[in-house]
Amino acid sequence: MGDYLIVQACVKTPACQALVNDLRRLAERNGWATNTLGPHGWIATTGPHPPVVREIGGWTLIGDVMDRRKPVFPPGRGDDPWGYEAKMLARLWGRFIGLRFAPDGNLDAILRDPSGALDCIAWRHGDLLLIASSPPAWLLARLPPDWRLAPDRLLQALRNPAMAVEDLLFDGPVAVSPGVVQPLPLDTPQVPLWSASSFARRSLAEARSPEQAASDLKAAVQEAVSGLAGLSAPLASEMSGGLDSSLVAASLVETDHEVKLWLNTYGETRESDERRWTAPLAARLGVDLTSAPHTVASLTPAVLESANTGFRPGLAALDAAHDLDWARRLAEAGVTALMTGKGGDSVLMQGAGSDVFTELWLQTGWRSLVSTDGRAVALASERSLWSLAADARRFRRHGAHPPSHDDGLFPPTSETRLHRRWRRHAAAFGPAKAWQMAGVRDNISRHGPSRLTETIDVRHPLCSQPVFETCLALPARLLVHDGRDRGLARMAFSESLPPEILDRRSKGDMSRVYGKIVLDHLDFLRAWLMEGRLAALGVIDIEGTSRLLTRESLIWRGRYGPVLTAAAFEAWVRVWERRLAPPSLPSRAAGSRPAIPGSAHTDP
Repeated sequence: MGDYLIVQACVKTPACQALVNDLRRLAERNGWATNTLGPHGWIATTGPHPPVVREIGGWTLIGDVMDRRKPVFPPGRGDDPWGYEAKMLARLWGRFIGLRFAPDGNLDAILRDPSGALDCIAWRHGDLLLIASSPPAWLLARLPPDWRLAPDRLLQALRNPAMAVEDLLFDGPVAVSPGVVQPLPLDTPQVPLWSASSFARRSLAEARSPEQAASDLKAAVQEAVSGLAGLSAPLASEMSGGLDSSLVAASLVETDHEVKLWLNTYGETRESDERRWTAPLAARLGVDLTSAPHTVASLTPAVLESANTGFRPGLAALDAAHDLDWARRLAEAGVTALMTGKGGDSVLMQGAGSDVFTELWLQTGWRSLVSTDGRAVALASERSLWSLAADARRFRRHGAHPPSHDDGLFPPTSETRLHRRWRRHAAAFGPAKAWQMAGVRDNISRHGPSRLTETIDVRHPLCSQPVFETCLALPARLLVHDGRDRGLARMAFSESLPPEILDRRSKGDMSRVYGKIVLDHLDFLRAWLMEGRLAALGVIDIEGTSRLLTRESLIWRGRYGPVLTAAAFEAWVRVWERRLAPPSLPSRAAGSRPAIPGSAHTDP
């Protein structure tokens, strides 16, 4: 999706209005389309599928807005000042933010839809209020911000990249979280209008049959696919050969959306080449598929930094060469948008093991040992019922460890609010549902900018509100129906997909492809990380990184993802330190470590 920038004057002086007008001319000179927004400002948009502006119920909504087919409204309270807004977020879905203007024309509230697909960062610069989805370089050059990088949050985000989806890694601007309203001024606490917990709570009393749940899930997927596909045409669609993209592909065909290009990428290893599954899928759907080899290019500072110019590290932009290749192919085909199957692993619940059984045990106790669901999970995980019961009893006594990446790259850090939230969700709903809820939030990163999104509008139906609300409200035992990972989704689309897809138990894996990238650039990555800004700030453990970044260690551990993630964070820090003047933080001697306090953010 394209980007937006909103500029509003906070005082009514000639000097302030002159600056507002000057910035508008500057935006237009840089190719942005501008329109007046309220009596004191304007909005500028750019990029593929630029956000549109519409008025709904006293709110100015910016982006893609669609009506829910079967909205689920929150329980109303007569004294809730934001009750209308909560119902609006239940009635609508899409990729949007909202602005509310007071009678005097001043902006008094900002909201962001629950999917988080469109970022929303707000800050004051003197007498101006600015709101943007990405930071235009020309704006930062004209109005240099006085923000400061936050090494404590950098470290926490490196250990748990989902932190970067929620928190900004510098102090100064305010990130409006998905599903909340931000009253103005910006130091006013945000008010939650939507929460994953409210939908997960329904899973505790779920009484639907597998057949009804499967029908509801298919309807949700098709609502999301049809809504996003109907925004513009012609379309392209990813067809990886996995279950998730197959659900999207089948839904596109069944809802009669014309797809001009079906595209598949294959790697040079057997596990990264899924053409033996895409061929029967294309035949079943009656479509022509284009397969192209996965493109790899050299890792250089320019490549890494070009993908890390946004408000957040470019975690959706780690495969720049592939993105550029697909962007070229899609542009040559003349399509306007790409539909993907990303995000299904977590929301549809991949994996039917100990966590699912623990959830069943917490709800039914010893009866889980004789239940059909319990036996199915035991068979799928190749575990005895007694060993699964032992895990469940251990969880009840001690809880579970929250997610964290620790490969020796980073020094220790204190527990974050994401960890506390995960523990709270695991205690309330069980570990499987807690993982799903964490995955729904982590899926926000899939909407992030990349070299591909610079050319084409990339749409992720499985990361949309109709799908994740439906799945959050279903218990884990239903989602892994018959002991299968994403078993309910397989059941829902059993008449739409070929048996090769429905019965597939393996999963495409690009690990060896990305591992080769890391190994081929090991000398560069060692210098990039061990002599870089993260090391100078104490965020990288130099001794641990030196031990990890050897061919022997990497081949033995097989953990290449954290290395590429750290390389992206390093690029992001370098980009922003050049932008922030004076320098955001003094350099420390390489290898020194700052004290890492806990997050200063409150625990919602």
